[in-house]
Parts: sequence; structure tokens; C-alpha cells
Amino acid sequence: MSLLFILIPFLVSAFLLFTRSTASRQIALAASLANLIATLYCLTCDYSQGMNCTFDVPWIASAGIHFSLGMDGITLLMLLLTNLLAPIILLSSWGRTFEHESRYYGLVLLMLGALNGVFLAQDGLLFYIFYELALIPIYFICAIWGGQDRIRVTLKFFVYTFAGSLFMLLSLLYVYLQTPGTHSFAWADLVQAPLSPGASNWVMLGFFLAFAVKMPIFPFHTWQPDTYVTAPTGGTMLLSGIMLKMGTYGVIRWMMPLAPESAHTLVPTFMVLAVIGIVYASLIAVKQSDLKRLVAYSSIAHVGLIAAGIFAWNKAGLQGSLLQMLNHGINVVGLFFVVDLIERRLGTRSLAEMGGIAKSAPKFATLFMIIMLGAVAVPLTNGFPGEFLLLNGVWNYNFWMGAVAGLTIIFGAVYMMRAYGLVVFGEANSETEKFADVDGREFLVLGVIAALVLVLGFFPGLILNLTDISVNRILGAVQL
Repeated sequence: MSLLFILIPFLVSAFLLFTRSTASRQIALAASLANLIATLYCLTCDYSQGMNCTFDVPWIASAGIHFSLGMDGITLLMLLLTNLLAPIILLSSWGRTFEHESRYYGLVLLMLGALNGVFLAQDGLLFYIFYELALIPIYFICAIWGGQDRIRVTLKFFVYTFAGSLFMLLSLLYVYLQTPGTHSFAWADLVQAPLSPGASNWVMLGFFLAFAVKMPIFPFHTWQPDTYVTAPTGGTMLLSGIMLKMGTYGVIRWMMPLAPESAHTLVPTFMVLAVIGIVYASLIAVKQSDLKRLVAYSSIAHVGLIAAGIFAWNKAGLQGSLLQMLNHGINVVGLFFVVDLIERRLGTRSLAEMGGIAKSAPKFATLFMIIMLGAVAVPLTNGFPGEFLLLNGVWNYNFWMGAVAGLTIIFGAVYMMRAYGLVVFGEANSETEKFADVDGREFLVLGVIAALVLVLGFFPGLILNLTDISVNRILGAVQL
């Protein structure tokens, strides 16, 4: 079953890239729905004893490298995030016409397969390969179908993320060489490798540089706003909704377990950077006049809080971070689709040129409001239980850190409510008074996202129960 999550998108991607099918949209959507069905089936499996649905075959046996896949509750949550958002992202792209359309959808599926591989990999080298592979399709998606100045912006994104990944590779290789007996890249063997305090610091720092760039957190975030704004909407959704979770997942699964000895030395610094990023990005978001750039900076702030919850390394922080990874993905994909709809209808993202849309598009305004409230973490929306657990975890780690991190709720309400008011209310101008309400496809995309915002707000236990045993297990195995 684990192998299917990789094979389905890879095989269909190869078909689309090499045949240039005229039905590429429908084929890509069908492949993503097949992965979603497989994910829903895996929800019925038992993960109480550890990894399930495993697949393990020797790859380079003499070097201790296996093609090893498996899933527990944490992995399954990341698969749910990826394969739930993929059909939504693909369906949202149907409103645009792409040159060489089959290549676009083929690259999206290639990225989908690589993302699934990242979350399923139980071999360190395999994890690194999928981690790097996911970078290739998104680079071409942004460079080919992006906006103005896309080559410079995309190159900066590629260099940042690729350079950060090299430090992770060095850390992996060092830990691999410390594994006793016949060296192995297996996760279970890597976490048992004996490391000196000094070596452990360097290993953790190498992983941190890779994951901090990918998330990103302050001050490794400078590639993100320009890339999100320049990328086509589908690319922005993939980056913000799913790809950045590779970094947060990597901290939980790889960085902390492989170098726990360095937690007391380095994690306080990482926590400070995450909290600074929350306040820094929030303040910049308040001042934005470009709606897409505002959402991009809000993403940095929310991811900073997720990272802080992970670094706290307690149950509330970890459970909150996992829940919020899913919720953030849902909310940010919805917000970027809202921005795309506005830009296509008005030809602008400037808040100063908007207003009064609610009069001509009440369904759009209502769905936008629900998604916005989820992003603000209003009670009974999906953002609230995740942020509550995150702040609880950070508060338990350090009172002052928790107090500063809590500012994200206040700042988030300020910039999101301000943006919503400027877009939806006020006097309509000659352009906004003709703003068309959502059509059937657009209503389906926004309606599904809005429904998820409400369902996960009322029933967060659906996700918390899924990850509870796995979180307890990893906290018990990794004592800081």
C-alpha cells in the first residue's frame, strides 16, 4: 500500500509528460483522487504497534541502503494533508489555461509522488532523495508558468533550498558512519548511533539549516514572499499548503530523534528565531497592500508558531503542530484561491482597488469569510484548537516565549480582518460592482475548504486521535 502512494502519481506523471494528452486535467485529477481513496483506506488500519503498511527491499545492500517505506499516525496525517489538498489544487487550476498543459499537470503529479515519498521514507538516504526530488518539479512549474521576474526569483528559491539540503546530507552521512557494525541508513539504526556532544551539535545544525529554509523561519525566509507571489497559483498552493510541511515533518521525524543530545544547547536558539519570525512576519503582513503578499507573510507567521510548538517538544506542542500543519494547509490553499479569483476578475491584487464585492458576490463573500475566520483561529473553526495547543506547548516550555508567540492571534486578526473588510465591504467601484459570483467549480473548491474549516473546528479529535499514539511513542523514544 505504501508503494502505491508513489507509483500512482509517478506513472501517471510520466504518461502526461511524454504523451501530451488532451485530457491531462481529467487524468491528473483521477490520479490524485485514487491517492486520496488509498489514504482514506489507510485510516482504517491499526498503528498502535508502530509502523504499518511497510515496504522494504534492499536497494544497495552492501551500503545498508534500503527502499524502505512505512507509516504511523504522524505519517498518515501528512499523507492525508498531501492527498486531500492535491485534488483541490488541481481542480482550482482548471480555471486557467496553461501552455503545454499536460506538462504542467505531469509536473504537479511528479511533485505529489515525491512529497508522499518524503513522508513515507524510513531510510535516511531515501528521505533525502525524495526531499530533493520534490524541488525539481516545483522549480519548473514556477520558472515556466510563473509571473514577472520568475527566473530570478525561482533561481533564488532553488539555490536556498538546495544549499540547505546539502547540510542535511552531510549530517546524514556522518550519522550513517557512526552506526555500529555494518553501516545503515535505516531510521531505527540512525537514531541509535552514538554521537559525541560536539558532533551532535553539528548534526542538528545541519538538519536545522535544511528544514529552516524549507519551512521557512526567520531569518531563512527571504526567498518565500517573492516566490509565493511570482509562482502560478497552483505552484503557490503546493509550496505553502504541502511543501513547507516537509520541513516541519523533518524536524519531528529526523532532526530531533537523530541528535536529541543537542536539544538543550541549540533548541532554545531555534525557539527564539521561530518566535521572532512570528512577530516580524505579522507586522509586515499588517502593512501589505498586495493581497497575495499579505497571505504569504501570514504563512511565515503561522509556520513560525508551528515550529515553536515542535521545538517545545512536549505533547501539547507536538499535537498542536501536527493538527495545525493540516489546518494551515487547508486555510492557506483556500486563501490563495480567493486571491486568484479576485485577480482574475479584477486584474489586480491591490487592496486599494477593491471594495464592495459582497454586494455582487454574496456566496464568494460568505465562503471567503469562513476561510478567513479559520486563518484567524476563531473558536469553532479549524485554526482554534491547533493554535490553542501550540500556545499551550510553548507556554509550558517558557512563559515569556508563550506570551510573545500569542501575539500571532492579535496580529492575525488585525491583518486578516483588515484585508477582508477592504475587499468585501465599503463602496464598490466600477470594476468591483461587476464582480461575478463563484461558478459551480469555484463553489465546489471553496465549499470543500470551508466545510473542512468547520468540521475540523468542531471535531479536532478526529486528527488528534489519529496521531496520539505515535506522538506518545516518539516523545518516549526521544527524551530531551
